[in-house]
Amino acid sequence: MRADPKPVPVIPEKIILGIDPGTQIAGYGLISVKGGVMSMIQYGVVELNKYSTYQLKLQKLFDTILRLIDEYHPDEMAIEDPFFGKNVQSMLKLGRAQGVVMAAALSRNIPIVEYAPRRIKQSVTGNGNATKDQVSHMVSHLLREDLQPKFFDATDALAIAVCHHFHENAIPVVSNKKTKKGAWGAFVSENNDRIL
Repeated sequence: MRADPKPVPVIPEKIILGIDPGTQIAGYGLISVKGGVMSMIQYGVVELNKYSTYQLKLQKLFDTILRLIDEYHPDEMAIEDPFFGKNVQSMLKLGRAQGVVMAAALSRNIPIVEYAPRRIKQSVTGNGNATKDQVSHMVSHLLREDLQPKFFDATDALAIAVCHHFHENAIPVVSNKKTKKGAWGAFVSENNDRIL
């Protein structure tokens, strides 16, 4: 009597979509994580500077993110956290772009996680003040790919996805310290009466 072969365990795959939103150039990067091993699926940019109105830029960004979601079926989206800048108009425009990206994910029930730029750099390079070139180089090394993007926004998006993979199982640290000035959380807490 022949013994039945042992079933081969199925290793689950997780697909993470990283987005570096922008008002002129927006980066995207998709990685697969299977058995703890990361690999790149796709990366690139959405060039928005060729559109004449801000509404057209937002529509193009929304359509592109939705197309990526429908094509690659990511399990989660990681996005760069909003930051507080000195130029209010730029900050508002960036916030709209981030909102459009998040709306595309929410329309397909994709969970969204946000990471601060410094945390992304720290996770990928070990240095929260790393340059875009250093981030791109380290992402190439981590994903074992020869990445030569036309724009760093594309490798920044991959870095956001990699950061999420590194942090998704981490235990959150609870701190009684006040949020650093300049962070989105500080802005919200200081301007609670301005938030709807």
